[in-house]
Amino acid sequence: MYDRALIEKTGYRRGFSPEAVVIVASKRELEGQLAVVAGFDNPQAALEQYPTPPSLAAHVIHLADLHGDIEGRTVVDLGTGTGMFALGAALRAPARVVAVELDRAALDTAVENRSRVGTNTIIHWLQADATRSPLRIAEPVTVVMNPPFGAQHDNASADRGFLETVSELAHVSYSVHNAGSQAFIGAFAADNGGTVTHAFSAAFDLDNQFPHHEHETQEIDTEVYRIEWDN
Repeated sequence: MYDRALIEKTGYRRGFSPEAVVIVASKRELEGQLAVVAGFDNPQAALEQYPTPPSLAAHVIHLADLHGDIEGRTVVDLGTGTGMFALGAALRAPARVVAVELDRAALDTAVENRSRVGTNTIIHWLQADATRSPLRIAEPVTVVMNPPFGAQHDNASADRGFLETVSELAHVSYSVHNAGSQAFIGAFAADNGGTVTHAFSAAFDLDNQFPHHEHETQEIDTEVYRIEWDN
């Protein structure tokens, strides 16, 4: 699924210069900027469409920036949803951002969220299946993503397909996974030319948005991995 009509290169202006790019300096400021990102209008349980908390997105993007993996680089957000990671990266002066999302409605919201956040960075919005990505990028790529965890019975191991795309595309990646994923992530990376360099646990607040949710808000444990790939 590849909708060329939805590829939108934003941020370009005649006479545009790098000096016009607004860089959000601190992690706290970044979280504040991302707090305005609107969530899903009609979230789909089958796609595990849960909004990424601004605090988690800010932490991951800030860490990536500290490692030199954002500024001046091409950053790809696989399964961007409403654009949280893509927009966070766009606020740290990358060369460009590519945001890939299967759901057209979510991608429309992500485009609208760009106006809410405010960034001059070039962003390409691409409607496509992240597990069958048409992307072929020659320069070094940083992937940031919060893929489906595979929590639904008919969607088990959903994050594997995303990681397969990452292993072919990225030079370095940052990804959020369900707690207890260490053995799987380590083995997958080792088998596909990757090395896990950093890992940390992070709380993920889930709002009540599906019938199977029993609480207004539920905190789940997740894990974030930085992986360097032999690409």
